[in-house]
Amino acid sequence: MFRLQGSKVLAVDMTGDAVKAKNGSMVAYDGQMAFKKLSGGGEGIRGMVTRRLTGEQMTMMEVKGQGTCYFADRASEINLVSLHGDKLFVESSNLLCTDGGLRTGTSFTGLRGGATGNGLFTTTVEGTGQAAIMSDGPAVVLRVTPQYPLSVDPGAYIAHQGNVQQHFQSGVTFRTFMGEGGGEAFQLRFEGDGLVYVQPSERNTIAGDV
Repeated sequence: MFRLQGSKVLAVDMTGDAVKAKNGSMVAYDGQMAFKKLSGGGEGIRGMVTRRLTGEQMTMMEVKGQGTCYFADRASEINLVSLHGDKLFVESSNLLCTDGGLRTGTSFTGLRGGATGNGLFTTTVEGTGQAAIMSDGPAVVLRVTPQYPLSVDPGAYIAHQGNVQQHFQSGVTFRTFMGEGGGEAFQLRFEGDGLVYVQPSERNTIAGDV
């Protein structure tokens, strides 16, 4: 079971089951635990090869045992996401921990990766269970509906789930009005029905420009 200790520490109560967590994110545990490094972060050889080709960095470890494990990473805020057979798309740097039964992999996302520095692929988490994602500051969960599509600055994007289509949209960005950046600006546009997770502090991108 996943639960938060405050907003910056994840506690996972384990009874012989396993979780997958960001390598080095465990800060304490009680009981008996075994740890194993998972190469590549994604499932199987395809995940490993894809990440090497795209520069996507997500080294994870498997934790299994009896007791409670505590996870944190650079005092980031932690958000719990429940999956019910659906798929979560998340930036690899924002994924902290998943239930052991959830499948992790990669998905092609287009040119957005050129701005975030995370390659052209993003991490996917699929199945039924819980995942913990991180944000720089308290995350905002925004609803996307067919009537109300959503545009997001690529530096603020964390994750999305549901029946949502993501598009690369060139044009004016929010920061263009502040006189920042040059070149061709772009946004992320989400259409459909689902949720988008946004952080209030933008990661270090090239000002939303290609």
